[in-house]
Amino acid sequence: MTAPIAPVHGAALAMAPRTRMLLEGRIGTTLLRLAWPNVLVMLAQASTGLIETWFVSRLGTDALAGMALVFPGFMMMQMLSGGAMGGAISSATARALGAGRHDDANDLAWHAILVNGTLGLACSAAVLGGGPWLYRAMGGTGGSLDAALAYSNVVFAGVVLVWIANALASVIRGTGNMLVPAVAICAGVALLVPLSPVLIFGFGAIPAMGIAGGGIAVVVTTALTTAVLGWYLWSGRSVLRPRFPTLRWTFFADILRVGAAGSISTVLTTLVFALTTALIGRAAGPDAVAGYGTGARLEYLLIPLVFGLGAPLVALVGTNMGAGNHRRALRIALIGATFAFVLTETIGIAAALWPGAWLGLFGDDPRMLETGSAYLRIVGPTYGFFGLGLSLYFASQGAGRLLWPLLGGFVRLVIAVGGGALALHLTGSLLAVFWALATGLVAYGFIVVIAIGRGVWFEPAQRAGLAPLQRRPHHRSASHG
Repeated sequence: MTAPIAPVHGAALAMAPRTRMLLEGRIGTTLLRLAWPNVLVMLAQASTGLIETWFVSRLGTDALAGMALVFPGFMMMQMLSGGAMGGAISSATARALGAGRHDDANDLAWHAILVNGTLGLACSAAVLGGGPWLYRAMGGTGGSLDAALAYSNVVFAGVVLVWIANALASVIRGTGNMLVPAVAICAGVALLVPLSPVLIFGFGAIPAMGIAGGGIAVVVTTALTTAVLGWYLWSGRSVLRPRFPTLRWTFFADILRVGAAGSISTVLTTLVFALTTALIGRAAGPDAVAGYGTGARLEYLLIPLVFGLGAPLVALVGTNMGAGNHRRALRIALIGATFAFVLTETIGIAAALWPGAWLGLFGDDPRMLETGSAYLRIVGPTYGFFGLGLSLYFASQGAGRLLWPLLGGFVRLVIAVGGGALALHLTGSLLAVFWALATGLVAYGFIVVIAIGRGVWFEPAQRAGLAPLQRRPHHRSASHG
């Protein structure tokens, strides 16, 4: 059986204009052109959590701490469905189109929906069944545990919609179309802004539902996004024309191979937050958890921001790898990583200089502000290394080579959590935990950029051919940016 991603050189002659742009457009210009709607949509999607956190903070510290307990798990679902498996779906689609296998790209759409739908149902069942144990293990007690369960039981009952929506969006992004997913997700956020406070606090005949109302608002708006994306993909307006195919293991394997490695990387990232939250909760209590969780929420905000660049990187790198344009694929990755570093480092430095501008949005509890400010002052200046490593993780998804981002994520986990626990034991200070978190981010960024810059995506003979990449004089052409 023919693999869906085998390169077909010269196939670009028969390709759609959008695919040709990915193969021949100026790199910097094309990347920014694709990224701006994606950055916008990721900001909108990230604002979903921020909007809810702002409203829920009006319910008190227990409710805020409860959301902090649920947030890492729900963000992991977002990252798994949209970043790990979603990136694998976009990568498979892009490589198929780059290799001139348009029929295979059509068939991949249904396989993607089946993969993500099944995984979404499994995640829903796991969290609904294990939520009480999970949140207790993370330090939830009393009112904070009750709030966590009230919110979690609602959002995870409907989390399969998140997985399906991200499958549809990832298929569309794999064709190089970032605008349609942006419009669909922004429409959902626009509905969330009025719906969330109405369900949380009540309005007219609608009773106040508390923190559970925020969860219902998320499920409703996600259902709207899913419907819009599905309509577009099957309306005939997309590059693809999905049809229900004879199911083929090669398509499932192509998605799962890249998605499994990406999922491990996502779990490692989430474990850093979850285990650190548990560490701080047991050492300093719910107020400190609320402070760390609110501060770390800004770090989580970097993930969808970098994904704004990452999704175009998956499409650009994947399409060029499928077409055999290895030098261009590597150059795309390094340019994208530079953009991501500048963006995230700017945010991190600003947060370190003015932590109260962020934390004050969510409350004025002195202990919360003290812990969150300490975190941002120490960890914020290293956010650029997180953006650097994460952008190259997305580029590696496009290449279908995720070993080094995975290793970098594991090193970060060991330094941040293992080193943080040891430092806390030796010093009794939360500041030591935050220094361990910062060190882990720096190590993560350096490991991934050095490895990929040295050509680990390619075979030894190909790496030798790429060696002059940094020494060649720059010529203006259609393939450079």
